[in-house]
Amino acid sequence: MRPSVLDRLFSATTELSGIGPKISKLIENIAGPNILDLMWHLPTGIVDRTYSPLICNAENGKIATVVVQIEKHIAGPKNRRLPYKIICSDDSGTMTLVYFNARRDYLERVFPLGEIRVVSGTLEKYDGKLQISHPDIIGRIDKLDNIKAILPIYPLTRGLSQNVIATGIKAGLNQIPKLDEWLDHDLIQRERWPSWDEAIKRAHNPKNTDDLNPNSGARQRLAYDQILANQLAIALVRKQLVKRKGKAILDRKNLYEKLHKNLPFALTRSQTAAVSDIHRDLTSNNRMHRLLQGDVGSGKTVVAVLGLAPMIEAGMQVAFLAPTEILARQHFTNIKTILKGTDISITIYTGQDKGPDRKVKIQEISNGKGQIVIGTHTIFQEGVAFKNLGMAIIDEQHRFGVHQRLSFVEKGRSVDLLVMTATPIPRTLHLTVYGDMDISQITEKPKGRMPIDTRVMSVDRLDEVFNAIGRALENGSKIFWICPLIEDSEKIDLAAAKKRFQILQKRFGNSVGLIHGKMNNSDKIKTMDSFTTSITNILVSTTVIEVGIDVPSADIIVIEHAERFGLAQLHQLRGRVGRGKRKSSCLLVYSKPITDNARQRLNIMRKTQDGFVIAEEDLRIRGSGDLLGTRQSGLPNFKLVDYSEHKKLLSIAKDDVKLVLNSDPDLKTKRGQNLRTLLYVFEKDLGVNLLKKS
Repeated sequence: MRPSVLDRLFSATTELSGIGPKISKLIENIAGPNILDLMWHLPTGIVDRTYSPLICNAENGKIATVVVQIEKHIAGPKNRRLPYKIICSDDSGTMTLVYFNARRDYLERVFPLGEIRVVSGTLEKYDGKLQISHPDIIGRIDKLDNIKAILPIYPLTRGLSQNVIATGIKAGLNQIPKLDEWLDHDLIQRERWPSWDEAIKRAHNPKNTDDLNPNSGARQRLAYDQILANQLAIALVRKQLVKRKGKAILDRKNLYEKLHKNLPFALTRSQTAAVSDIHRDLTSNNRMHRLLQGDVGSGKTVVAVLGLAPMIEAGMQVAFLAPTEILARQHFTNIKTILKGTDISITIYTGQDKGPDRKVKIQEISNGKGQIVIGTHTIFQEGVAFKNLGMAIIDEQHRFGVHQRLSFVEKGRSVDLLVMTATPIPRTLHLTVYGDMDISQITEKPKGRMPIDTRVMSVDRLDEVFNAIGRALENGSKIFWICPLIEDSEKIDLAAAKKRFQILQKRFGNSVGLIHGKMNNSDKIKTMDSFTTSITNILVSTTVIEVGIDVPSADIIVIEHAERFGLAQLHQLRGRVGRGKRKSSCLLVYSKPITDNARQRLNIMRKTQDGFVIAEEDLRIRGSGDLLGTRQSGLPNFKLVDYSEHKKLLSIAKDDVKLVLNSDPDLKTKRGQNLRTLLYVFEKDLGVNLLKKS
């Protein structure tokens, strides 16, 4: 149970003075639903409002905070687009405040005649006269010291102003409790870090740009806390899994040899090594807890099926979990092909199964007839019981949390776990992301795969793309067309996809299909089937096809507004083509203006197809400010960690966790109890719950 001292921090932001339901919803979109989420929303810049001159000495172009008396309101004629002007003065001269499209009653209320007001904004000269257009801040004279200061600048969303979010954060800082220190005293002294509560306050009150640096004392301290909480939770999960001994199976090779012999291609060297890793785990007394990491199209599914062969031969069941229904059905088809010529029974069970079908499939799972069970998260719902589950395989691990992994392996006794992911993670971050797992990597593509011709072009050349698509269709091509990603706006994503679908359909007729996240599963499956069987040959999509979709006949992918995507997601999307015998192409279409970072991302995509190189480059250019990249990379979305700047903290935390758990495995000492609080602060409650279980 979470310590009561933290309860206030996990309250909704509506509990803060000045934050109503509407503003709270906007804050939730960029930070999260509770007060602590808002505290993790750190400033990315500062504005210096300490320059406070007399009007006669004010310098053009500078941000200034001036104290003025309101002299006169001048409203422009209603039928002309002239600005509303407010004449004001101090003892040295006069200046004008200028507003366009503002309501007169509002301005008269904010700037009453004869009253003194503090105004802050950028000074400019127009026709030789000093003015401020749309002042940033307006306040009474008693607010002068608050306004005439160095103020933080926060990332915003439409409808949210700096004033409003600063008000919320100021109120939130008053809720931060002083907690007993969970860090080692010597570490704090060596790094000169402030306490946890002081670090939060300093991070939100930068005095200069150095305070915004990821390596400032306050930001390093907060980043380390988040890394430590994550690695401690991972270590506790690992400890719990290791504690439950595995069930060694006999090293049987008959089924493996048969399947291997029937493959129409030769395994790569790293595929063979990965299969050996899995077989070695299955025949040991320890539970397997292994990650199979391979680039898009590297042949992970074949490795998993060859790997599970000894388990089936030992009379145990294997469960295969996919993140979506489309992927579950795709795995079902592919695995059936690999198992052709054997009498192994495969059951597929998803949310689409209702009534009698559902009953039959649950029975097949419980009586053991389903030797390999493929499905979505419905597999580990209550009411689904395996007769003898020996191994669980989870595809695309970053879609499933640690909680789900644990609940899945609870479906049997001593279940061995294999997790597959196509998300390349830089070596320096393996510990952070997969610290609780052994890792096998597939580093080569299957023989015969041709490189994908990747080109970058401006949206101005879209007509050329349409013409090229027309020629490609005549030559039997099959095309994915990916529509713009607009962060936090599924509605706009969908509108863009529908519009592009209509344009392409008008040009290419009924050979164009549309798939998006709002469609129900059965419609998605029908649409994918139409594309796979060439009823349609162009598939317009939002990013729902990003992970795992395997259509070997698809040979062209067009990604619109490619500048909006992170490197990891661009790489995943490109991986939807290049799986067949035809030469494949990827067109990255960007809109202007384009940022330097976006241009770098597109150039990297053009130069390399190695997912591990791309992951390292992604880490180099992303930094903590690019949430887009973090969300799409499969990395934990650590709000306080800059992966490129905080590498040193990863190794410090690794050593710290090892020392703590060696001397205090159940976290019962004074520091151990404080570390339990740290786990709650960063919502790693699972770690504490595992301690209670043990």
